[in-house]
Amino acid sequence: MNLWNRREFVGSLGAALLTARARGAEPAPVRSWVTAPSRLHEQTEAPLVWSPWKEASAEGIDLDPGQRYQDLLGFGGAFTDASCWLLSRMTPAARQAVLRDLYGADGLGLSLGRVSVGSSDYSRNAYSYDDASEPDPDLKHFSLEHDRAYILPVLREAVATCPGLYLLGSPWSPPGWMKDNKSLLGGAMLDTYFGAYAQYFARFVQGYAAEGVQIRAVTIQNESDTHQDGSMPQAIWGQQFEMGFVSDHLGPTFERLALDVKIWIIDHNYNLWGRALDELSDANVYKYVDGIAWHGYVGSPDAMTRVHEAFPEKHAYWTEGGPDVTNPRYATEWTRWSAQFSDILRNWARCILCWNLLLDEKGQPDIGPFQCGGLVTINGATKELTYSGQYRAFAHFAKHMRRGARIFASTGQVAGVAHVAAENLDGSRVLVLTNQQQVPRQIQCRLGRNALDLVLPADSITTFVW
Repeated sequence: MNLWNRREFVGSLGAALLTARARGAEPAPVRSWVTAPSRLHEQTEAPLVWSPWKEASAEGIDLDPGQRYQDLLGFGGAFTDASCWLLSRMTPAARQAVLRDLYGADGLGLSLGRVSVGSSDYSRNAYSYDDASEPDPDLKHFSLEHDRAYILPVLREAVATCPGLYLLGSPWSPPGWMKDNKSLLGGAMLDTYFGAYAQYFARFVQGYAAEGVQIRAVTIQNESDTHQDGSMPQAIWGQQFEMGFVSDHLGPTFERLALDVKIWIIDHNYNLWGRALDELSDANVYKYVDGIAWHGYVGSPDAMTRVHEAFPEKHAYWTEGGPDVTNPRYATEWTRWSAQFSDILRNWARCILCWNLLLDEKGQPDIGPFQCGGLVTINGATKELTYSGQYRAFAHFAKHMRRGARIFASTGQVAGVAHVAAENLDGSRVLVLTNQQQVPRQIQCRLGRNALDLVLPADSITTFVW
């Protein structure tokens, strides 16, 4: 589902055409970068030049920068226990090189990170910040000592590399004594401990701040609608439980302590859009919630548009998705990810976060049932780095669409070609075209009275900037 219907676009395009013709405006020459087989984010030698068009091509994309949508928070990945441990084992020079490549100003351009509040399935062992043997509602045993060993040091280096790094905290499980099965693995949260758990969140945020790491947003529970069969740190949170926890405990606790931390709910798949609507329909929940965190494993991204249309003041954030380490195309599936990113951004998402930033060639460390791959893979024996197709796709977005950029209208149905456009705060404009077909495609891009006639290579991503 597209963000924009044809009637809205035709009206806005007409206005843009009249304005451009009245002013005699000519768009600037276009720089471009291509990823295709044997080309990895390769800049073309000569800029492209717009030319007037007389007849629109049927295979065309129409651009209207005057029709603007959400602003972008940015792109990033998850600093899981596994990723931080692998980074901590590198030499300082090698670790800095990876962080600069991912988060440096001249690197990939990532600016967001997701942190596990306690262990996830991608941890070396299951742990929380209060693993008392008996219920501890006063949190006398609360401790961040586990994270001080290597997670917080890596995060401090990441913040030094990217001073504007925006960090999201997501728990996979409350402490076991807060749950019905008394275990970190599976089970469900007990409402008896809602007050203590709100304090647990607050202590996590405050403790990280004291360590020089600011948490800017939290979700209540990673994948709130599943316990993953008790096979990993995880917990069920029913809809009414999440609503009551936010409205009566976490929101008021953050408010009372003056903690400037956003609250995002759901943190699960598109098919829970009905739950998102129900939760936001409660005034007390609505008051404290900044937006919805979405995963893309089940359902389709137009679910984000459904929720946006009902609650336009609330934001959409895409917080998890990553490659499969067993996929033969792990390193080359860039068009799959680029097309997915385009669809996510065309449905109101303000950010895209991949899953583990770094794993080894077996997709480890891992204590869960899944076979995920890292955005980057490090070989356990040789320490050689290899890069996923998702990494290659990120280059076409994160390097060019910066924080604060606004998505603007791009319309047109071209079989096998995905598209999305944005305008940066400095006025530069970005168009990403993804040709998922195994043959080159001819396409016309129109902006006002001008056009670019393009040939997109087979199996390619092309980013245009002007």
